[in-house]
Amino acid sequence: MQNCSAPTEFILLGLSADAHIQAVLFVLFLVIYLLTLTGNFMMVLVMMADAHLHSPMYFFLGHLSFLDLWYSSVSVPKMLENLMSKTKTISVEGCLAQAFFVFANGGTEACLLAVMAYDRYAAICHPLLYGQIMSKQLCEGLAWGSWSLALLNALINILLAMNLDFCEYRTIHHYICELPILFHLSCSNVQTNITVMLCSSLMIAFVTFLLILSSYGYIVSTILSISSTAGRSKAFSTCSSHLTVVLLYFGSACLRYLMPASGSPLELIFSLQYSVITPMLNPLIYSLKNKEVKTAVRKMFGKYCQHCK
Repeated sequence: MQNCSAPTEFILLGLSADAHIQAVLFVLFLVIYLLTLTGNFMMVLVMMADAHLHSPMYFFLGHLSFLDLWYSSVSVPKMLENLMSKTKTISVEGCLAQAFFVFANGGTEACLLAVMAYDRYAAICHPLLYGQIMSKQLCEGLAWGSWSLALLNALINILLAMNLDFCEYRTIHHYICELPILFHLSCSNVQTNITVMLCSSLMIAFVTFLLILSSYGYIVSTILSISSTAGRSKAFSTCSSHLTVVLLYFGSACLRYLMPASGSPLELIFSLQYSVITPMLNPLIYSLKNKEVKTAVRKMFGKYCQHCK
């Protein structure tokens, strides 16, 4: 039996114990964080400022960019602090709060990606009825429903985790707090917690992935029925950015929460992929592959330069 002495803080070991490597990692992740903030904040501003980007697709993309701002800010600042600190500690309450937001953000992103897949289905498969299908009320309901469902799911899981007793062993072989890690540190019976987390995660992952898969099934069928090569290319280009983000996110996030907490390097890689790298790449993927976004960005910077003169 492990000693349950109710620790007040945990130790986050981070990515490396070598001081020189930590300095390099600090610079690297600081640059990544600044790029994430700049890219996603610019996307939010562009969506709000340009009237041409007030369609449902860009409405959801604005939510995704705001989510990525929040997602990255939940984990990266604490990681940067610990890379430069000797103590590398986080309070139990802070760890639980971080685990809640990581879990909530992950669920929200999955739901938003599924909603965006449905939007692409409506645009490509029913172009004449697109405006009626994706009404303003439906778009707002789908977006806020995604946030609400994920936050409720995270709240249920974290309330159960708050009743756990934690053991004297309080070292976390990770750079952030996640629910599977907290279960590993507890000396309570965590069977209920694991079951609830797996069931809720699998339910959200299965429903959202099924919606994405069925949407793209109809999209591919519609694209193949288009006679002209130019028409097929144009139709596919409207959803290629979204498909890239889906593959990046679902591949790493689902694997991370389905694998047991063991402190392996693979856990760190998957967590970095969906919580640090993907939020940085999302605005790049959507801006580089989307002519309307690139045009809006140039227009915004052009107006800014004129004001500067």
